Amino acid sequence: MDPLLEPFQLRHLTIRNRIISTAHAPNFVEDGHPRDRYRLYHEEKAKGGIGMTMIGGSTNIAPDSPSVFGQLYAGDDSIIPWFQNLTEGVKSHGAAVMCQITHMGRRTAWDDGYWLPVIGPSGRRERAHRAFPKAMEAEDIARVIDDFAAAARRCQEGGFDGIEILSHSHLLGQFLSPLVNDRKDEYGGPLENRLRLTVEVLRAVRAAVGPEIIVGLRLTGDELSEGGLSADDCVAAARMLAEVGAVDFLNVLAGAPYDDLGLAGWVPPMGMPSAPHLPIAGRIRQATGLPVFHAGGIADIATARHAVAEGHVDLVGMTRAQMADPHLVAKLMRGDDERIRPCVGLGYCVDRVNQGKPAVCGHNAATGREAVLPHVIGKGETRRKVVVVGGGPGGLEAARVAASRGHDVVLFEAADRLGGQLLLAAEGRVRRQVLGIADWLIAEVARLGVDVRLNSYAEAEDVLAEAPEAVIVATGGWPEGPAIPGGDLTVSSWDILSGAARPEGEVLLTDEAGDHPAAVTADHLAEAGCAVEWVTPDRTPLHDLGPTTSAVALRQLARDGVRFTCLHELIAVSAEGARRRATLRHVLTGKTETRLVDHVVVEQGVVPNDALFHALKPEASNLGQLDHAALIAGRDPFVRCNPKGRYLLGRIGDAVAGRNIHAAVLDALRTCKEI
Repeated sequence: MDPLLEPFQLRHLTIRNRIISTAHAPNFVEDGHPRDRYRLYHEEKAKGGIGMTMIGGSTNIAPDSPSVFGQLYAGDDSIIPWFQNLTEGVKSHGAAVMCQITHMGRRTAWDDGYWLPVIGPSGRRERAHRAFPKAMEAEDIARVIDDFAAAARRCQEGGFDGIEILSHSHLLGQFLSPLVNDRKDEYGGPLENRLRLTVEVLRAVRAAVGPEIIVGLRLTGDELSEGGLSADDCVAAARMLAEVGAVDFLNVLAGAPYDDLGLAGWVPPMGMPSAPHLPIAGRIRQATGLPVFHAGGIADIATARHAVAEGHVDLVGMTRAQMADPHLVAKLMRGDDERIRPCVGLGYCVDRVNQGKPAVCGHNAATGREAVLPHVIGKGETRRKVVVVGGGPGGLEAARVAASRGHDVVLFEAADRLGGQLLLAAEGRVRRQVLGIADWLIAEVARLGVDVRLNSYAEAEDVLAEAPEAVIVATGGWPEGPAIPGGDLTVSSWDILSGAARPEGEVLLTDEAGDHPAAVTADHLAEAGCAVEWVTPDRTPLHDLGPTTSAVALRQLARDGVRFTCLHELIAVSAEGARRRATLRHVLTGKTETRLVDHVVVEQGVVPNDALFHALKPEASNLGQLDHAALIAGRDPFVRCNPKGRYLLGRIGDAVAGRNIHAAVLDALRTCKEI
């Protein structure tokens, strides 16, 4: 048997396989509760065959631990009925379910929730969340212990199979870490003292819930930081916990997510090593004899299988992989491994949560929208002829969905390869894994029998010659030059990434978008040996990106020697011989300055390639219009407003307006699933 599909016995609980989803906060909460959206998100994983899902990433237990990224709140009894609905739903599909609880300590904000002071073992501030904490008094410690016990009782009444208490980087981990804890009392100093609060909390929780429910701890295996917890420290702490019989399992991870790069090391996006902390988890498993879980960037079946087969872990977390494909386990059981939609490490899910937005998967639009969008596309009642124009991610997803509905699909692509802007996005060193999205979609449309026509720049007559019943225009966008004096002397990021332009020497790169394209372009230029100055009108480079992806990209650019100039805009370019003089203006003061460089490269997004859409619009049954209310609710969005129309017409992705991969595949799924 595949080791990933073997059941695992955790005390009295039989977990049907070794693949789990570990606790995380998708920010689907409503008033601190896991209501329908939250429940359906976890139920989908259970339907997809997962062994266990753990909800409530950082479920807060007390009012002085406010939510800063959409966490649940188990500080009062109002959550219990919602817990019960969720656990009943998950268990009905055969999966086990646990809940994580925590006090965040200093890792939160004081100016949210009830505006109570942030607390911690000491007054040391965390850079990521920026609050200066109050050093806890003995009375604070006693209160927090009671709050943990009360929240655990609510989890038990909510029907969970187990409870995981979060130590790593949160309050209990802050007491444990010498980076944070400089107390002089019985909770500071030697390791045993710093572990004292953890043991007291675990004992209080056990007293509150009794012996039947499983209780575990998410623990740091190595802070990987100078002056922090070493691997030896963490092994010693884990042994102490095992000796006192305080826990039934340990969930081991590594790193110190006290700043953006630390967070990226803990929840790695592409550009970071894959599953680097498995040996750390394995060492603690060997030292304690306790069951060990682990999640840390394990996105593929081969790595997960290795983790279990080689004895590093007992249960392997594939949390973001399950966001990309919640039916991962079912496909593995059927022998359809190659059809698993891959997590490529876009980091969009994690970064959105850290920006205060609900998590979504960068290329699975159904995740988190289970109430209105399907993960499994059903067949339509009538086979239709569907034409899709454009072979980028939006067009490929449209073709996949339409073909899954059983339709006869033709896909026109002007280039000699499918993938669209993904081919450009993969040109930087940090973002090369993005090609995995194109690879999966291309394989799916091939398997479904889509008629792909490359090198075909489709005009209206080409589309109409197919006698379509539905047309999806996914022609994307195109970069226009800047509307400034000398704008024709610049080149676009597309010119650089496509190889149409190959600059040498000094390059001025201006970024008006604040997203990945400029970072990929700068990386590509630096790799080619150019000296790059990055100019942005924003107050910081990569303004629109979240903490993990921006930190990894900026680290690479800093290593390359890229210089950053913020709060400046490009207003003119002129020629001086073979070189270019660029005039910059400070966006706050209006003061100007110039640079003499070899090339000026501009990234300012795209404008829609919409000529084909407008040519097809007059003969469309819906005149190209979609009902937004129906689209949002998951119903047929096509407005039948032209009795003489010959076909339905949809326009998606950058052909509507410049956005991103997720917007394109979301447009495609909710537009095409009802055709």
